[in-house]
Amino acid sequence: MYVPLKIALSVIFSVVVAAVVGRMCTSQQSHDELITGQWQPEPLPEVENAKGPESYAYDPNGGGPYAGVSDGWIVKWVEAERRWIDFAFSSPHREGCGDPSMEHICGRPLGVRFNQSSGDLYICDAYYGLLKVGPKGGVATVIANQAEGIPFKFTNGLDIDPETGILYFTHSSSKFDRRNYIQTLLTGDASGRLMKYDPTTKQVTVLVNNLAFPNGVLMSDDGNYIFVVEMLKKRVIKYWIKTEKVGTIEVFARLPGAPDNIHKSPRGGYWVAIYSKNDKFMKFIQERPAIGKFLSSLPIDPMKIYLLMSKLKLKIIPGTGVRLDENGEVLEEFFDEKSGALSEIMEKDGYVWVGSVNVPVAIRYKVRDDQLA
Repeated sequence: MYVPLKIALSVIFSVVVAAVVGRMCTSQQSHDELITGQWQPEPLPEVENAKGPESYAYDPNGGGPYAGVSDGWIVKWVEAERRWIDFAFSSPHREGCGDPSMEHICGRPLGVRFNQSSGDLYICDAYYGLLKVGPKGGVATVIANQAEGIPFKFTNGLDIDPETGILYFTHSSSKFDRRNYIQTLLTGDASGRLMKYDPTTKQVTVLVNNLAFPNGVLMSDDGNYIFVVEMLKKRVIKYWIKTEKVGTIEVFARLPGAPDNIHKSPRGGYWVAIYSKNDKFMKFIQERPAIGKFLSSLPIDPMKIYLLMSKLKLKIIPGTGVRLDENGEVLEEFFDEKSGALSEIMEKDGYVWVGSVNVPVAIRYKVRDDQLA
């Protein structure tokens, strides 16, 4: 293609895609459609030089929550002191880690879970793979970074079987890392995997291939199946690990947008964070892989343009999430006016904790007393 023409097309398409991504992350919705009541938000102190508590976990003593943030640290909330403290970090390379361009060197912890028996914290770092750190924190150790000869480019969500200690985790893409996740959207990439790690044998086993951006993971209460969020297909699936259904997949819920993490609610059902609402343009692109591949081949990065546009501090449109019942039907819908795109909704001890990779602060909401009854 004639070079100036290709550059011009690059600029045009990059701006279009950046605008679409921005709309995906901040899709508007009337508050009249929301089922949940107006909970009172409680913004907490910011994490210094970092942002984006992508997921939360509590230690065996009920301490926390803990969260992975953008500079590679896992931080812990200390309620008595009303502040975050450093607990662990993904990579020993700490210089310049407040700079987003250093993310692939400093690490980006996403999913975090404690083994409630040993007190060890397991971490899905987007770049370094599956990590572990002991109860006292410090630098994490890489315990797995490839499976069947394929390196982990984008390790994401995990959960732990409380009986066996086996970890179930997702690898969102075998082609693109987190810095280039826009390419997964444009191309409809389905190279993700669900895997398990056995801490006794130290072996990784691939359970499911060809998933479209698998993300959050949750064990069922009876241990018979695993919930897996499949972001690009906007659904939650069940993967059976026991009973006569072992090895089979069922669709549990189809969602009104691209889902991220999933957690059990103490009031029943499951909270699923919605990273972005449905977008007709992106649906059009994803249904036509040739267009997406062409866009992703252009020499100008739409993500950089989107990040530049975001610095204009445009109004944040409420992020959303849904609480599903045991049949995958919506019990409750939640919106958060502070965070925009949501990655996490975790409910514990009368509070709903909200996480988003886009903001420098965690936010929690007090559940109304009448809803706790």
